[in-house]
Amino acid sequence: MRVPLRWLGESVDLPDDVSLEHVHAALVSVGFEEEAVHTVDLTGPVVVGRVLERVPEPQKNGKTINWCQVDVGEPEPRGIVCGAHNFDVGDLVVVSLPGAVLPGPFPIAARKTYGHVSDGMIASARELGLGDEHDGILRFADLGMDPAVGADAIALLGLDDAAVEINVTPDRGYALSMRGVAREYAHATGATFSDPVDRVLPRTGDGFSVTVDDDAPIRGRVGAHTFVTRVVRGVDAARPTPAWMVARLTLAGVRSISLPVDVTNYVMLELGQPLHGYDLSTVQGGLTVRRATAGERLTTLDGVERALDAEDLVIADDAGAVGLAGVMGGARTEITAATTDVLVEAAGFDQVSIARTARRHKLPSEASRRFERGVDPLVAEAAANRAVELLVDLAGGTPDQLGSTLVDDAPRPTVSMRLGRAAELIGVAYTDAEVLDTLRAVGCTVDVDGDLLAVTPPTWRPDLVDDVSLVEEIARVVGYDRIPSVLPVAPPGRGLTPHQQARRRVSAGLAAAGLTEVVTAPFVSAATAAAYPGIDADGGPSVVLANALDSAQDRLRRSGVPALVDVARRNVSRGLVDVAVYETSRVFLPTADLVLGTTDVPVGAARPTNETLRALDAALPAQPFHVSALLVGNAVVKQPGTAPEPFGVADALDVARTVAWAVGVELTVAQTSHPSLHPGRAASLLVGDTVVGVAGELLPERAADADLPRVVAVVELDLDALVAAAPDVVEVAAIVSYPAATQDLSLVVDAAVPAGDVLAEVRAGAGDLLEYARLVDDYRGTGMDEGQKSLTFALRFRATDRTLTAAEASEARDGAVRRAGERFGATLRD
Repeated sequence: MRVPLRWLGESVDLPDDVSLEHVHAALVSVGFEEEAVHTVDLTGPVVVGRVLERVPEPQKNGKTINWCQVDVGEPEPRGIVCGAHNFDVGDLVVVSLPGAVLPGPFPIAARKTYGHVSDGMIASARELGLGDEHDGILRFADLGMDPAVGADAIALLGLDDAAVEINVTPDRGYALSMRGVAREYAHATGATFSDPVDRVLPRTGDGFSVTVDDDAPIRGRVGAHTFVTRVVRGVDAARPTPAWMVARLTLAGVRSISLPVDVTNYVMLELGQPLHGYDLSTVQGGLTVRRATAGERLTTLDGVERALDAEDLVIADDAGAVGLAGVMGGARTEITAATTDVLVEAAGFDQVSIARTARRHKLPSEASRRFERGVDPLVAEAAANRAVELLVDLAGGTPDQLGSTLVDDAPRPTVSMRLGRAAELIGVAYTDAEVLDTLRAVGCTVDVDGDLLAVTPPTWRPDLVDDVSLVEEIARVVGYDRIPSVLPVAPPGRGLTPHQQARRRVSAGLAAAGLTEVVTAPFVSAATAAAYPGIDADGGPSVVLANALDSAQDRLRRSGVPALVDVARRNVSRGLVDVAVYETSRVFLPTADLVLGTTDVPVGAARPTNETLRALDAALPAQPFHVSALLVGNAVVKQPGTAPEPFGVADALDVARTVAWAVGVELTVAQTSHPSLHPGRAASLLVGDTVVGVAGELLPERAADADLPRVVAVVELDLDALVAAAPDVVEVAAIVSYPAATQDLSLVVDAAVPAGDVLAEVRAGAGDLLEYARLVDDYRGTGMDEGQKSLTFALRFRATDRTLTAAEASEARDGAVRRAGERFGATLRD
């Protein structure tokens, strides 16, 4: 909300030397966030001038300029070249003298042009920042003004004002007006507040038919609770908007359109009540507030024909819809320059209905922004009457008795509150006087019965619904600086869950291993969801979003890998070719028979039953945490004496082992096939007999589609499954001081036998003395028969109570050979 200071000062006493910083500080103290300051980028000298002489001079290019003599209150007139032709001798105009800077910035200086030295510039409205009009210069006669020659035009036109901008939270819609902000400034400083509503002359209106016909209420509430209309006849809609009003609207962030529209916007900003003006001659019969009918269409003021939803609240006359209630009016009843009779509407609509309509049609407006936050129902009459006043004063209209008044004057529910409640919740020893004075200052009616208060909130504060919200007002108005800064003591026995601890260990381990954590969005396209089924190679259905942010990515991911592929693509395209990234995130794994959105949820403030909550949970897809990693480029970069070592499937397996080590489980690796991975370079990761992950290299065509190198190593693990398999108590092996016996074992097996399976048999056959075993070589070259390979394992043996002999180590090794021979026909390599 932008707040021009002079406009604010009409409703609250401001200091004579008020500054933007002071106003911002005051409003911040009562809970508004400071956003920015706004000024008109115009500096003088800009003065009132009278045209003494205008000599048209045709030019060779076909253009005619005017050589003018202009009196600006100096001993001698100034000669000025002007290309506009909408003025004549005797007119009072705005003259920018040398040294002035117009918005742009556009500095003014004496310069030679068209054979003359132009000693200034006669300005148009657009050049002064007063609107888009640029066809001619600005004449004071058109503004109804007759200032003295030489007077400061910046002050006369209201261009010497400035505005502060604050962020208004959704629960404080009353502050989207000068009335509301002035009241809050008064709370902050103690300044005297003068309600602008009290300055509006009362008027009545009847005889105009208005009907609320809402047989499909939202949350049990009808769409319209207030509807006031007034009529002004004989309006000159073509009259220009006064400069002071244009200046205020501009500072408030609203573009000047036409006088009648500017009046409705001005009143909305002043009182917080959105208004709409109709050309009365185009309205057929009365107005009805109703829900749209099936197939109904409406062309709104922006020229777009819209298909209406049955939930949309519309304003209609006898010929059909004439506007989306609370959002935007219709083109059929739009006010034009030919309009003479204006129907002013000031209504109050249900917040939820307006919010849904604005979002459904992607049509946010200043009106909907206020209605969805709540508008004071008792300000509608004053706002309509204020608009009548301005149309009479500025557009030459005549007020008519025709109109209507439907106002929701039902009393607000009373909230019960104990006097000591604020001190209990905030921790500040508020006095009884502070509590009572604050509640009354914000507009509440308070009845005191001992320690019990009966508080009736004002109509402009729909957010005050319980004692907690009233306590918040007390803390805010009395001052947040009164609240002590004391850190609470954490209760014993609380802390991170085992799952949270495991996730942190995994993240720390991967970061320590040199990978970079990323956070990505969970949305994918249908093609991507099919191409990356996740750990389950057979895939399954994906969750399809009913209202996706991007229609091209309307599914929730089953795998974390696609997002990492996009991350790698962006980095590689920017020259960062060595990428190692990981992410810990949820994936979404619905079953084929899962149907979302089948459970009825109660409307309004009713709490769902436990059975309903359980049914909602049951209708949700499984959402486990997965750890995904991607490696592309070089693990070791090329440098003097060292060849580059590219990432590959072995590095992906190392990442998987790092994750397993952090959780406290041991992984088994088995060769597999996977639709996303390179044949022969894909591995299943198991804990016991349960598959908990997959690792390997992406299919080359998938890598090529993402403009990545041919080899892209990936790994994905089900972190929930790993944590579930982790032991509750981790046994730590004792440190053994006896020396180890090391031996290498080379076995010849069929090339089709997985090395991991052979390693498992070696470990089983070697017995308890085997402390460590690792595959160190896979040889298939000269000396090997066709279809065979040599696998070399590094073995380490150690006893906990003695020094092993060579014979004991050899016996354990021979046991490993026998076991591998029995299972796979393995033989010792010569």
